[in-house]
Amino acid sequence: MNRVSRVAPAVAVATLFLGACGSSDSPDPAPATTSNSSTPASTSPNSSSATVYNLPGSGVFPEGITAADDTFYVTSTSDGAVFRGTVGSPDVSVFLPGGADGRTAAAGIDVTDDDDRADYLVIAGGATGKVWVYDADSGDLIGTFTNGLGTDATFLNDVAIADNGDAYITDSRSPALYRIPVEQMTAGTQDAPLETFVSFDGTPFAYGEGFNANGIVENDDESALIVVQSSTGNLYRIDKTSKEVTQVDLGGATLTNGDGLEMDDDTLYVVRNRDGLIAKVDLDDDGRTGAVTGEITDASFAYPTTVAAVDDRLLVVNSQFDKRGGEPVEPFTVSSVPE
Repeated sequence: MNRVSRVAPAVAVATLFLGACGSSDSPDPAPATTSNSSTPASTSPNSSSATVYNLPGSGVFPEGITAADDTFYVTSTSDGAVFRGTVGSPDVSVFLPGGADGRTAAAGIDVTDDDDRADYLVIAGGATGKVWVYDADSGDLIGTFTNGLGTDATFLNDVAIADNGDAYITDSRSPALYRIPVEQMTAGTQDAPLETFVSFDGTPFAYGEGFNANGIVENDDESALIVVQSSTGNLYRIDKTSKEVTQVDLGGATLTNGDGLEMDDDTLYVVRNRDGLIAKVDLDDDGRTGAVTGEITDASFAYPTTVAAVDDRLLVVNSQFDKRGGEPVEPFTVSSVPE
């Protein structure tokens, strides 16, 4: 299955969401400074082949991104706002205002992209322990879910909507993978309890210090979910039927600081935030083995967190999380680079 417009975003800093997101006019997306490099798969960090989309507001510190067709959505960690833009258009605007519906934090986000059902946005709320579901076209609130854990015990980080419509949510602090079945997701319930799909206790996926489960995607043959552990750089496979948890064999390679994941056919893109790059992994259809085949960097990357693939390009969120409490370069941006 082609997952060109599916993403599993995640956050990689264990901080509470701070600040506020204002509003401002959004200038045209502008190409960053380009170089004479002729290597499409790996761009020199001192040059850029990116088109840059500016996000409205100040102090945004964006994190998650997802796309359906040519429409993309980006989350703000500062106040839970969600922005919406169109590939090729200069206009990126506030779609869901920060703080609305009690959404004071927004990390991972995913959108359904199925002609047989309406499009829904599913948003993970970080340390709030909440998940929001919205109509992706109108912005109407559909439902909310919670794991009931305190802010020091949970960080709902990333979302992946499987091919059958079920949503899966990672928790970077509590060793659990949550699921919202599609029937429940669209039922209009409020503050419904999140279902623990898999507990990682006693499995090879051992939680430790730092951020643990982060980015998540469904594998190519739809039999399993792939999750990256940020602190170790390991990938883990969770079988959707047996719920068996195994480490993906990468031939000894690790993906430390792994954050957002994107699956495009048999290529897995892994954003390595602190390293400022995206690793390319040739993943087997069943997700049990893979090989790191290259990396993508760009001068426009600024602590990248998540990625969405659209029309042979990658939309990359520049979070600038390393500048929290400092002086970020504004406006905050999303880079569009060749795959």
